[in-house]
Amino acid sequence: MDHFPPQASGSALLLISHHLCPYVQRAAIALAEKGVPFERLNIDLADKPRWFLDISPLGKVPVLCIRHSDGNRDVLFESSVICEYLEETQDGHRLHPADALTRARHRGWMEFGSSILSDLWVYETTQDRTQLEAKRQVLASKFATIETELRSGPYFAGDSFSLVDAVFAPIFRYFDVFDAIGDSGIFAGLPRVQAWRTALSERPSVKAAVGPDYADRLMAFLRHHDAVLLKQPSASAA
Repeated sequence: MDHFPPQASGSALLLISHHLCPYVQRAAIALAEKGVPFERLNIDLADKPRWFLDISPLGKVPVLCIRHSDGNRDVLFESSVICEYLEETQDGHRLHPADALTRARHRGWMEFGSSILSDLWVYETTQDRTQLEAKRQVLASKFATIETELRSGPYFAGDSFSLVDAVFAPIFRYFDVFDAIGDSGIFAGLPRVQAWRTALSERPSVKAAVGPDYADRLMAFLRHHDAVLLKQPSASAA
Protein backbone atom coordinates (compact mmCIF):
# COMPACT_ATOMS: atom_id res chain seq x y z
CA MET A 1 0.00 0.00 0.00
CA ASP A 2 1.57 3.25 -1.17
CA HIS A 3 0.38 5.31 1.76
CA PHE A 4 1.35 2.86 4.49
CA PRO A 5 3.10 4.98 7.15
CA PRO A 6 6.74 4.28 7.99
CA GLN A 7 7.59 2.15 11.02
CA ALA A 8 10.51 3.03 13.23
CA SER A 9 10.88 -0.42 14.74
CA GLY A 10 11.17 -3.86 13.27
CA SER A 11 7.72 -4.97 14.43
CA ALA A 12 5.26 -6.19 11.79
CA LEU A 13 2.29 -4.43 13.39
CA LEU A 14 1.69 -0.69 13.64
CA LEU A 15 -1.30 0.55 15.63
CA ILE A 16 -2.53 3.97 14.52
CA SER A 17 -3.77 5.54 17.71
CA HIS A 18 -5.06 8.54 19.63
CA HIS A 19 -4.11 9.30 23.23
CA LEU A 20 -7.67 9.11 24.59
CA CYS A 21 -9.52 6.75 22.27
CA PRO A 22 -11.11 3.83 24.19
CA TYR A 23 -11.40 1.78 21.00
CA VAL A 24 -7.66 2.04 20.46
CA GLN A 25 -7.18 0.87 24.04
CA ARG A 26 -9.14 -2.31 23.23
CA ALA A 27 -6.72 -3.18 20.46
CA ALA A 28 -3.67 -2.26 22.54
CA ILE A 29 -4.90 -4.44 25.40
CA ALA A 30 -5.53 -7.37 23.05
CA LEU A 31 -2.05 -7.01 21.54
CA ALA A 32 -0.48 -6.92 24.99
CA GLU A 33 -2.46 -9.94 26.18
CA LYS A 34 -1.30 -11.86 23.12
CA GLY A 35 2.29 -10.84 23.78
CA VAL A 36 2.63 -9.49 20.25
CA PRO A 37 5.28 -6.81 19.60
CA PHE A 38 3.81 -3.72 17.99
CA GLU A 39 4.54 -0.09 17.37
CA ARG A 40 2.06 2.65 18.22
CA LEU A 41 1.65 5.93 16.39
CA ASN A 42 -0.60 8.63 17.85
CA ILE A 43 -2.20 11.11 15.46
CA ASP A 44 -4.15 14.33 15.91
CA LEU A 45 -7.75 13.56 15.02
CA ALA A 46 -8.44 17.28 14.66
CA ASP A 47 -5.80 17.43 11.92
CA LYS A 48 -5.70 14.00 10.32
CA PRO A 49 -2.70 13.27 8.09
CA ARG A 50 -3.43 12.67 4.44
CA TRP A 51 -1.89 9.20 4.59
CA PHE A 52 -4.27 8.30 7.43
CA LEU A 53 -7.34 9.32 5.45
CA ASP A 54 -6.02 7.21 2.58
CA ILE A 55 -5.95 4.04 4.70
CA SER A 56 -8.88 4.63 7.09
CA PRO A 57 -12.19 4.55 5.16
CA LEU A 58 -14.11 5.88 8.19
CA GLY A 59 -11.42 8.36 9.23
CA LYS A 60 -11.33 6.77 12.69
CA VAL A 61 -8.80 5.05 14.93
CA PRO A 62 -7.71 2.41 15.59
CA VAL A 63 -6.14 1.22 12.37
CA LEU A 64 -3.79 -1.75 12.37
CA CYS A 65 -1.12 -1.74 9.66
CA ILE A 66 0.29 -5.18 8.95
CA ARG A 67 3.64 -5.73 7.28
CA HIS A 68 4.00 -9.29 5.96
CA SER A 69 7.23 -11.23 5.65
CA ASP A 70 7.05 -11.02 1.85
CA GLY A 71 6.97 -7.22 1.99
CA ASN A 72 3.26 -6.88 1.26
CA ARG A 73 1.15 -4.70 3.52
CA ASP A 74 -2.44 -4.72 4.69
CA VAL A 75 -4.64 -2.46 6.81
CA LEU A 76 -7.48 -3.32 9.18
CA PHE A 77 -9.88 -0.75 10.64
CA GLU A 78 -12.49 -0.97 13.44
CA SER A 79 -11.46 -2.21 16.88
CA SER A 80 -13.73 -5.27 16.91
CA VAL A 81 -12.31 -6.45 13.58
CA ILE A 82 -8.75 -5.91 14.79
CA CYS A 83 -9.36 -7.82 18.02
CA GLU A 84 -11.01 -10.72 16.19
CA TYR A 85 -8.10 -10.86 13.73
CA LEU A 86 -5.59 -11.00 16.58
CA GLU A 87 -7.58 -13.75 18.26
CA GLU A 88 -7.60 -15.83 15.07
CA THR A 89 -3.99 -15.30 14.02
CA GLN A 90 -1.91 -14.86 17.17
CA ASP A 91 -0.92 -17.43 19.76
CA GLY A 92 -0.84 -16.69 23.45
CA HIS A 93 -3.69 -16.10 25.87
CA ARG A 94 -7.06 -16.91 24.32
CA LEU A 95 -9.42 -13.96 24.59
CA HIS A 96 -12.60 -15.64 23.36
CA PRO A 97 -14.32 -18.69 24.87
CA ALA A 98 -13.97 -21.95 22.95
CA ASP A 99 -17.70 -22.67 23.10
CA ALA A 100 -19.56 -21.07 20.16
CA LEU A 101 -22.63 -20.05 22.17
CA THR A 102 -20.59 -18.51 24.98
CA ARG A 103 -18.42 -16.75 22.40
CA ALA A 104 -21.50 -15.28 20.76
CA ARG A 105 -22.78 -14.08 24.13
CA HIS A 106 -19.43 -12.41 24.78
CA ARG A 107 -19.71 -10.59 21.46
CA GLY A 108 -23.12 -9.35 22.56
CA TRP A 109 -21.69 -7.92 25.78
CA MET A 110 -18.92 -6.28 23.79
CA GLU A 111 -21.61 -4.45 21.82
CA PHE A 112 -23.28 -3.55 25.12
CA GLY A 113 -19.98 -1.97 26.14
CA SER A 114 -19.91 0.02 22.90
CA SER A 115 -23.37 1.37 23.72
CA ILE A 116 -22.02 2.56 27.07
CA LEU A 117 -19.24 4.41 25.28
CA SER A 118 -21.87 6.21 23.19
CA ASP A 119 -23.61 7.29 26.39
CA LEU A 120 -20.30 8.34 27.91
CA TRP A 121 -19.56 10.61 24.97
CA VAL A 122 -22.69 12.63 25.74
CA TYR A 123 -22.09 12.43 29.49
CA GLU A 124 -18.61 13.89 29.24
CA THR A 125 -19.25 16.54 26.57
CA THR A 126 -22.73 17.88 27.30
CA GLN A 127 -23.13 21.45 28.52
CA ASP A 128 -26.67 20.78 29.69
CA ARG A 129 -27.30 19.68 33.30
CA THR A 130 -30.57 17.96 32.46
CA GLN A 131 -28.91 15.88 29.76
CA LEU A 132 -26.03 15.05 32.09
CA GLU A 133 -28.46 13.71 34.69
CA ALA A 134 -30.39 11.75 32.09
CA LYS A 135 -27.19 10.08 30.90
CA ARG A 136 -26.08 9.46 34.47
CA GLN A 137 -29.27 7.49 35.02
CA VAL A 138 -28.82 5.57 31.77
CA LEU A 139 -25.27 4.65 32.73
CA ALA A 140 -26.32 3.58 36.23
CA SER A 141 -29.04 1.39 34.73
CA LYS A 142 -26.66 -0.26 32.27
CA PHE A 143 -24.09 -1.03 34.95
CA ALA A 144 -26.90 -2.44 37.11
CA THR A 145 -27.70 -4.79 34.22
CA ILE A 146 -24.07 -5.91 34.14
CA GLU A 147 -24.13 -6.49 37.90
CA THR A 148 -26.68 -9.27 37.37
CA GLU A 149 -24.45 -10.92 34.76
CA LEU A 150 -21.24 -10.99 36.80
CA ARG A 151 -20.49 -13.96 39.00
CA SER A 152 -17.38 -14.87 41.00
CA GLY A 153 -14.85 -12.73 39.13
CA PRO A 154 -12.33 -11.32 39.08
CA TYR A 155 -13.08 -10.87 35.36
CA PHE A 156 -16.22 -10.99 33.29
CA ALA A 157 -15.96 -14.74 32.72
CA GLY A 158 -14.34 -15.60 36.04
CA ASP A 159 -10.61 -16.29 36.14
CA SER A 160 -10.04 -15.84 32.39
CA PHE A 161 -9.42 -12.36 30.94
CA SER A 162 -11.44 -11.96 27.73
CA LEU A 163 -12.23 -9.45 25.01
CA VAL A 164 -15.22 -8.34 27.07
CA ASP A 165 -12.73 -7.23 29.71
CA ALA A 166 -10.70 -5.44 27.03
CA VAL A 167 -13.84 -3.51 26.07
CA PHE A 168 -14.84 -2.52 29.60
CA ALA A 169 -11.40 -1.62 30.97
CA PRO A 170 -11.25 1.67 28.98
CA ILE A 171 -14.81 2.45 30.09
CA PHE A 172 -13.92 2.16 33.75
CA ARG A 173 -10.77 4.24 33.14
CA TYR A 174 -12.98 7.25 32.37
CA PHE A 175 -14.42 7.02 35.86
CA ASP A 176 -10.97 7.03 37.45
CA VAL A 177 -10.84 10.64 36.24
CA PHE A 178 -14.52 11.45 36.78
CA ASP A 179 -14.31 10.27 40.40
CA ALA A 180 -11.71 12.95 41.06
CA ILE A 181 -14.37 15.51 40.10
CA GLY A 182 -17.11 14.07 42.28
CA ASP A 183 -19.07 10.93 43.10
CA SER A 184 -21.68 10.37 40.39
CA GLY A 185 -23.33 7.52 42.27
CA ILE A 186 -23.31 5.45 39.08
CA PHE A 187 -21.74 2.42 40.77
CA ALA A 188 -23.65 2.68 44.06
CA GLY A 189 -24.90 -0.70 45.24
CA LEU A 190 -22.98 -2.60 42.55
CA PRO A 191 -20.27 -4.55 44.43
CA ARG A 192 -19.53 -6.99 41.60
CA VAL A 193 -19.07 -4.19 39.08
CA GLN A 194 -16.84 -2.35 41.55
CA ALA A 195 -14.71 -5.46 42.11
CA TRP A 196 -14.47 -6.05 38.35
CA ARG A 197 -13.45 -2.44 37.82
CA THR A 198 -10.68 -2.78 40.42
CA ALA A 199 -9.38 -6.04 38.96
CA LEU A 200 -9.21 -4.55 35.47
CA SER A 201 -7.38 -1.45 36.68
CA GLU A 202 -4.63 -3.67 38.10
CA ARG A 203 -4.09 -5.68 34.90
CA PRO A 204 -0.69 -4.84 33.29
CA SER A 205 -2.13 -4.77 29.76
CA VAL A 206 -4.78 -2.29 30.89
CA LYS A 207 -2.27 -0.03 32.62
CA ALA A 208 -0.05 0.01 29.53
CA ALA A 209 -2.88 0.88 27.13
CA VAL A 210 -2.58 4.63 27.80
CA GLY A 211 0.22 7.06 28.51
CA PRO A 212 1.03 8.51 31.94
CA ASP A 213 -0.61 11.80 30.94
CA TYR A 214 -4.00 10.22 30.19
CA ALA A 215 -5.81 11.91 33.10
CA ASP A 216 -4.40 15.33 32.24
CA ARG A 217 -5.40 14.91 28.61
CA LEU A 218 -8.93 13.84 29.53
CA MET A 219 -9.34 16.81 31.86
CA ALA A 220 -8.14 19.12 29.07
CA PHE A 221 -10.69 17.48 26.77
CA LEU A 222 -13.48 18.20 29.27
CA ARG A 223 -12.40 21.83 29.58
CA HIS A 224 -12.24 22.17 25.79
CA HIS A 225 -15.87 21.06 25.57
CA ASP A 226 -16.89 23.27 28.50
CA ALA A 227 -18.38 20.12 30.02
CA VAL A 228 -20.99 20.70 32.68
CA LEU A 229 -19.57 17.60 34.37
CA LEU A 230 -16.75 19.84 35.59
CA LYS A 231 -19.16 22.34 37.10
CA GLN A 232 -21.00 20.16 39.57
CA PRO A 233 -19.12 18.06 42.12
CA SER A 234 -21.74 15.33 42.23
CA ALA A 235 -23.99 14.49 39.32
CA SER A 236 -26.14 12.40 41.65
CA ALA A 237 -27.11 15.56 43.52
CA ALA A 238 -28.64 17.10 40.37
